Amino acid sequence: MSFDTIALWVGFNLFVLLLLAIDLGVFHRHAHAVSLKEALAWSAVWITLALLFNAGVYYFRGSETALEFFTGYLIEKSLSVDNLFVFVLIFSTFSVPAASQHRVLFWGILGALVMRGTLILVGAALLEQFHWILYLFGAFLVLTGIRIAIHPDDEPHPEKNPLLALLRRFLPLSTHYEKDRFFVRHGGKLLATPLLLVLVVVESTDLVFAVDSIPAIFGVTQDPFVVYTSNVFAILGLRALYFVFAGVANKLYYLKLGLGAILTFVGVKMLIADFIKIPIGVSLAVIAILLAIAVGASVLRARSGMASQEEL
Repeated sequence: MSFDTIALWVGFNLFVLLLLAIDLGVFHRHAHAVSLKEALAWSAVWITLALLFNAGVYYFRGSETALEFFTGYLIEKSLSVDNLFVFVLIFSTFSVPAASQHRVLFWGILGALVMRGTLILVGAALLEQFHWILYLFGAFLVLTGIRIAIHPDDEPHPEKNPLLALLRRFLPLSTHYEKDRFFVRHGGKLLATPLLLVLVVVESTDLVFAVDSIPAIFGVTQDPFVVYTSNVFAILGLRALYFVFAGVANKLYYLKLGLGAILTFVGVKMLIADFIKIPIGVSLAVIAILLAIAVGASVLRARSGMASQEEL
């Protein structure tokens, strides 16, 4: 790896850490319930930053790489919406106060960046040494997409996460939340709060999602830097997106079907890559159309349901 490549990776990660420090240390220094207006504003900020970075990729690396980044970003952004369903379920299951949810998501996403960065580097190294792993990734995505399409209503059970039993066995716990703190000292004894358990569940859940999403990005590009940066920008906007969609996540009825179709398409693309080359522009169009159909059908279903209730 050349010095310029190392400098690029280090510089990008320092930039991301600076953004996160400003986010938590300045704008969200005090725990509070995030309003819809604030969440929309932050969503606009993160999307704008991603598009500006995409423009930089276009300027320095050309249109093909820029399209790869944007397609990867769209895939990750789409798949990250599926995370929102699980986050809503986790926070409701553990009755997490609204003012503490942002802090959990912040640290959860910071951990996700480390885990995904590691998985991407490992995946890129394996693909470079063993090309046949591309077929393994493709088959995995096809099977995952079909499973999601067949069982779109399957819900995880965060309270059954085996890590919770392990933590409760070895870690002294307090019985109630202490604002946005993960640890608290009572009677000279350091105790973990229930918020730490929630963070562990969020982190372990994201790891499961990463196993699905990262192979999908490799179906678009095998450039580790493009894979990583598109992942990072999608994840950075996930917290704000949660507070935008938390109230309507259950109304996106056909979203999981759309995500299953996207994963299946990317998986097939990987399986036939050595025989039929699907242009990145075509891939972007297919993914955008599948996502638009899923969201549009969900909106129509929600409106028809509201109309039926008004008639009653």
